[in-house]
Amino acid sequence: MSHQVQQRAVVLLSGGLDSATIAAMAKHEGYRITAISFDYGQRHRHELDAAQRVAESLGIEDHRVAQIDLRAFGGSALTDDIAVPKDRDESEMEKSIPVTYVPARNTIFLSYALALAEVLGANDIFIGVNAVDYSGYPDCRPEYIAAFEAMAGLATKAGVEGTGRVQIHTPLIDLTKRRIIERGLELGVDYGLTHSCYDPDEEGRACGHCDSCLLRKNAFDALGMHDPVLEYAQSGSEK
Repeated sequence: MSHQVQQRAVVLLSGGLDSATIAAMAKHEGYRITAISFDYGQRHRHELDAAQRVAESLGIEDHRVAQIDLRAFGGSALTDDIAVPKDRDESEMEKSIPVTYVPARNTIFLSYALALAEVLGANDIFIGVNAVDYSGYPDCRPEYIAAFEAMAGLATKAGVEGTGRVQIHTPLIDLTKRRIIERGLELGVDYGLTHSCYDPDEEGRACGHCDSCLLRKNAFDALGMHDPVLEYAQSGSEK
């Protein structure tokens, strides 16, 4: 699908592998990008530094960080004093919604992105949700995205007046983690700038054992590559 050069898009940029890839894809498609990241009280706050690095590497000049205190609600290993699961295989990860799920997070994030898009006059929002390697998250499913997109048409001035329709782009939703990395490498993404770990040490080094680290490592292993960012904090871990 062709797009007008410099058509504006809002890209949700967490600093992780998936969001770096979608930002590169949006840039490749000719969009003028406004990136938005969220400081929401996450234990892996180092991802915000990664988001800034990714934005700079892609030449994204308009990068905004929204402050939200999701620790006020808790209920997730990422925003509460709950242990992050470690050393699980992928079949175990898929059995139930994991404790790293942050209640309503994508709904909150997309609502912020929608507000920003409305202010900017943008009709396109990119989010790196994936329903293949992480089927446990309810707000990463295609039917959820379709429902939010329909809601956006009812909730915005442009939607009601018929002057614009917001489209939620989810180019990774049906891709395996391996294919996501392949696509990013084709677009020149430097995955060494990203951060995915749910439970990094104080210096921001990846634990190498949480679900996110393992999914990422497994994908790079399948490609016969070393993950450029997994400098494991724990001694004895394979680098």
